Amino acid sequence: MNSAELGALARRALEQEVLLTPKPGLVDRRNSGAHRDMTAETFLRSAAALEPHFVLLARAGEAQAELPPAETLPPLRALGLAAEADMLRATDGVNTHKGALFSIGLLCACAGRMTVLKQPLSPETLCALAAETVAGISARELRGSGSNGLRVHAATGARGVRGEAESGFASVRQHALPYLRRDDGDQGRLLALLALMQQVEDTNVLHRAGPEGLRWLQRRAGETLERFSPAALEQLDAECIRRNISPGGCADLLAIGLFLVQLERA
Repeated sequence: MNSAELGALARRALEQEVLLTPKPGLVDRRNSGAHRDMTAETFLRSAAALEPHFVLLARAGEAQAELPPAETLPPLRALGLAAEADMLRATDGVNTHKGALFSIGLLCACAGRMTVLKQPLSPETLCALAAETVAGISARELRGSGSNGLRVHAATGARGVRGEAESGFASVRQHALPYLRRDDGDQGRLLALLALMQQVEDTNVLHRAGPEGLRWLQRRAGETLERFSPAALEQLDAECIRRNISPGGCADLLAIGLFLVQLERA
């Protein structure tokens, strides 16, 4: 798969995630969830702005294919910072896709590398290479208290997007892909999201609502997963909005799953 195709798949995954409706506490076509500064249109502008950067990240993976995986990360981070700047310009300063940019950008670079090396491209092999590329990133970067993610890590030990990448996106592979592989429609995607919400230590939720709020959301997501219906989802959405809870980390993981399953079917 070439770099332009990878960029298009990445954008499509971001668009599919935001347009999926109804999503508890998250921006969708129905409402802005627990947010006041963004809408679905904000996310669509962000996805469009990021597509050419996903292409550049895939090309960087191609160009660095002969290097050890760990040595490819610093140049990718520089490209990621440029992409983030374009994202913020497109959204008037709103952080829509920072976590997804890191994760899907990493996967695009790894896919570019694997294509050049003619290695089999599957969710499992791609995620394994991603883990190898970022090995040790949490220990190197999760220090201090300058960002919400760093403060949450200091308080709870949750590693957020870095930990997910280091695990080879284990949460996506274990909890989201089974649903996405069985059902390519909205129901499969919503079930995948609920499964992630039930299992993941979402640092967005920890920042907004603390460990107690996270435990509440995990319990309610599990209940909604067991008794799945549009009405149950809408009720959970209303509860999340009232509690100011938005599982943005799980939304990013769903987008990763959508990217991986599209790549698998391409």
